[in-house]
Amino acid sequence: MDITAFDSLLTAGSQFSPVMIAGLRITLILVLAWVGVRFSHRLIRGFRVYVTSNTSDGEEVKRIETLGRVFRYIASVVISLVTGILVLGELGVSVAPILGAAGVVGVAVGFGAQSLVKDYFTGFFLLLENQMRQGDVVEAGGKAGVVEEITLRYLRMRDYSGNVHFVPNGSITTVTNMTRGFAQAVVDVGVAYRENLDAAMNVMREVGAGMRTDPVFGPKILDDLEIAGVEQWADSAVILRCRFKVAPIEQWNVRREFLRRLKFAFDNAGIEIPFPHLTLYAGQAKDGSAPSLPIKLENTAGILTDKQENTAKEDPR
Repeated sequence: MDITAFDSLLTAGSQFSPVMIAGLRITLILVLAWVGVRFSHRLIRGFRVYVTSNTSDGEEVKRIETLGRVFRYIASVVISLVTGILVLGELGVSVAPILGAAGVVGVAVGFGAQSLVKDYFTGFFLLLENQMRQGDVVEAGGKAGVVEEITLRYLRMRDYSGNVHFVPNGSITTVTNMTRGFAQAVVDVGVAYRENLDAAMNVMREVGAGMRTDPVFGPKILDDLEIAGVEQWADSAVILRCRFKVAPIEQWNVRREFLRRLKFAFDNAGIEIPFPHLTLYAGQAKDGSAPSLPIKLENTAGILTDKQENTAKEDPR
């Protein structure tokens, strides 16, 4: 570049005021920040697609998708902070005193925002330890539902009724994941005391074997029906317990279908599913005799009760 061209460039540059130059620099910083956010998000998304395309493990895919959203959030926050510092510098605001004051204020605010800091730390370890992922059915913080979103600060779940719960990560002390790897569909079946329990359990096995060969429910069941046996002598029934090993999140569907089919099978086999029974005891005298227990029937089929019959005798009309 010769002297004449350099002088003309200086002359053109001198026509812009310092305010305009600062505005151009700020605009350039904002544009670069926007490009950086878009590039980082696309890079993280591309890496997620590459990893998920090379694995067939559905659990690993859900974990990668959850981490991908968290990393995109972190990238956006970091780029925004750097952009804010550079813009303040262009505006002539000294960043060093702000950072020093922020440190002092941060210590003071930290005591009042301990719960917020706890939320972020807990969220970080929840993701690091892979305790839950998007799509899992979990119970955490006193709420239960399908995980729709998990961030460093909160957990968002939707229950069966459609209610959405936002649970701060700091309030989560125990996570019960009901869809990790596999699940167990536990079923309690009540039969009458007079029934042959072995025959009832054979019917249960037949129904379970039929579900394993079903084209819809067969792929959801990972193993044969396991019958634990007699679980309880209840007031009106003998409780038989069994369970299916099923694919994640399918335990409720398998349980409902098994109970539906078992009802028909018990009806065909003549096995009674009892209603609650109630035995009335009128007491016993000291000499061993039992007092009579008078019972009156309501007039539901044109039959007169004792009171109605006495009234009819007194008034023949």
